[in-house]
Amino acid sequence: MRSNAYHISEEPPVELQHIADGDERAFRRLFQYYSPRLNQFAWSIVKIKEAAAEIVDDVFIRLWKQREKVSSISNIRVYLYVAVKNSALNYLSSRANRQITEPFNHVDIALSHDMAPDQKMISAELQQRIASAVESLPPRCKMIFKLVREDGLRYKDVAEILNLTVNTVDAQMVIAVKRISEKVQAHFTAFPKKAVRK
Repeated sequence: MRSNAYHISEEPPVELQHIADGDERAFRRLFQYYSPRLNQFAWSIVKIKEAAAEIVDDVFIRLWKQREKVSSISNIRVYLYVAVKNSALNYLSSRANRQITEPFNHVDIALSHDMAPDQKMISAELQQRIASAVESLPPRCKMIFKLVREDGLRYKDVAEILNLTVNTVDAQMVIAVKRISEKVQAHFTAFPKKAVRK
């Protein structure tokens, strides 16, 4: 069980070539490794738990059917997130019977309750302030923040997944950190203040 909810390893726990060769156990390990985060990501877009799970399952089913090509995928994590995002948007498009042009305007992601080891030292009150601050972020800003901080994705990966530039991801992270810091600043008022240079 991983204790660090904010960083997952860069590489999947299996060799993709094994999956390409038809190793079902390797494929199952890949599914178990990525499906929880992908389910959360899909839910953040479609807002229906059952639909999100079905979307993720379908992505893995398609991956297995095309397993001969798996070994040629350079970044399986980005591939899976993009596939889930596209399937989720197709689901919304079909459901609404129209083209979705601004898919992330109404996105929301439930805050993970898992805590990294260093977070366990943070007071419950501060943790609550942080959670509230994260939830108050604008939708796209919140999605980017969570993909980076909770799912451990690199800026480059998030940019690719959301069809944004790396500079946009960086700017949104700056906004997120600034707003969160402002929200929780009151928690530290009891601490001695450092001299501020003017």
